[in-house]
Amino acid sequence: MQRNTERRSTRIRTATRRRYLMCRPTYFDVTYSINVWMDPARPTSAALGQEQWKRLHDTFITLGHDVELIDPQPGLPDMVFSANGAMAVDGRALVARFRNRQRTDESAAYLDWFRAAGWSEVRQAEYINEGEGDFLFTGREILAGSGFRSDPRACREVQEFFGLPVVPLVLVDPRFYHLDTALAVLGHGEIMYYADAFSEESRAVLAERFPDAILADEADAAVFGLNAVSDGKNVILPGQATGLADQLRQRGYTPVGADLTELLKAGGSVKCCTLELRE
Repeated sequence: MQRNTERRSTRIRTATRRRYLMCRPTYFDVTYSINVWMDPARPTSAALGQEQWKRLHDTFITLGHDVELIDPQPGLPDMVFSANGAMAVDGRALVARFRNRQRTDESAAYLDWFRAAGWSEVRQAEYINEGEGDFLFTGREILAGSGFRSDPRACREVQEFFGLPVVPLVLVDPRFYHLDTALAVLGHGEIMYYADAFSEESRAVLAERFPDAILADEADAAVFGLNAVSDGKNVILPGQATGLADQLRQRGYTPVGADLTELLKAGGSVKCCTLELRE
């Protein structure tokens, strides 16, 4: 086992330039509760949220990536979590259909944005589907989460729309209500995840498909360390997830710490703020 770890640690990682869609947290606030992280009685700071978001935005630019912006809309404080707005692969965009009424109006903004940007095929999902919150593209297949937000029937719809195989996974811990809070795609056929967030059957699926995955402990998962974005070399993740950062270094990745603790009060972090545009 040690020899395998040493072999993986010497692998040379290569960053690929990415294109992301983000939304400024102009109207960020916690005025309702649709996940266990949200407590309207807990003070929040829109100014601090905007400051932390701007640092994340600038990190992507510094790393050489392109960032597009969608205009925030009044009355939609969770629109900062752009990953939930759609899934976009090969010039096709399947826009979210949100489960909670507080977020349903976000879909129209994403439909308008993708159509104005000239994407070849754009439509809203028929079934409840919360975009890259629950559907993560590995480069060859799509990992699909359900259990709290997206409808299991969305798997077939996603598979038919993108023409890619979909692997269903079931989440069982309400702290990790979206797939991107419990699992991150690193590239090179690798992922990292928190096993206890998944059903027994889903853990078996992940262990079989990704035997060399990085496994997070509860401490790193609880600070949303898996809500991360990777360009194949650099992995941007919450700076408090120090154990995951160490494991990433051992595999040859470069962890880049980010502080989005204010946005975590609404149940989101690095990946939640970042929708990848794959044209």
